[in-house]
Amino acid sequence: MTGFGKGEASVRNRKFTVEIRSLNSKQLDLSVRIPAAYRRAEYDLRNLVSRRLGRGKAELSVTVEQTGSENRTYINKEAFAACYAQYAEACAAIPGLADSESVRGAIVQSVLRQPEVVAAGEEGASDEEFAALTEAAAEALDQLDRFRQQEGATLIADLLKRVDLIEQLKNEVEPYEKARTETIRARILDQLSKLPVEADMNRLEQEMIFYLEKLDITEEKVRLTNHCRYFREVAAGEEGVGRKLGFIAQEMGREINTLGSKANDSQMQILVVRMKDELEKIKEQVLNIL
Repeated sequence: MTGFGKGEASVRNRKFTVEIRSLNSKQLDLSVRIPAAYRRAEYDLRNLVSRRLGRGKAELSVTVEQTGSENRTYINKEAFAACYAQYAEACAAIPGLADSESVRGAIVQSVLRQPEVVAAGEEGASDEEFAALTEAAAEALDQLDRFRQQEGATLIADLLKRVDLIEQLKNEVEPYEKARTETIRARILDQLSKLPVEADMNRLEQEMIFYLEKLDITEEKVRLTNHCRYFREVAAGEEGVGRKLGFIAQEMGREINTLGSKANDSQMQILVVRMKDELEKIKEQVLNIL
């Protein structure tokens, strides 16, 4: 969900530049910086961004440049007079500061720097300018979408490689699974032979079957294979797959955890740990996908 987009549009003597940056976030968190003269466009811009982005921590900034000679600067005369009076009163209170032309000029320059005194009048913003601003924002979002699609394709390719590796590790479990059964059987018989009692072999076989059935991981392997297949299908054929892939990854984790609890073999545990490691990387990357 990270990306950057920039759009520009011009109308009459105004050039609008819109920049938008996006970072990963579970919800949409949008901040907008826009000149006061175009503040009434903020609501429409927020709606446009929310429809296009869905979620993410985004920052949208608007800058306006004057490309012609038209002067649309307005002076608030009441604010100017009040501010000038305060400056003049403060200067008069300082001993030795003469009421000279240079002092009055300095006061005027200071007053004109106040944002409430000089501003671009909102009444001067035309519908054409708001349309150009929207056009620039749409262009910036288009560029951001292309950036995020490129990043998404790279992430999906990485995720699919890790899913393949999990399946490969699952297949490597099978030889240890078969050897484990014989090892467990031999260990039980060895321990039983050390006891000063004669065992009922038929009952012993039944109990061993029940015990080994509890360690059977066939169902877990089948379900894990199905989850991996479904992960690939969703990643390849749907839009807005981030949350769904996250749910599938959780189900994969359930099966891998069960494999680990039933392993009862050091080599199988090593493979399970490696599967968990790949799965954690998948969960981290899925958060970056819409």
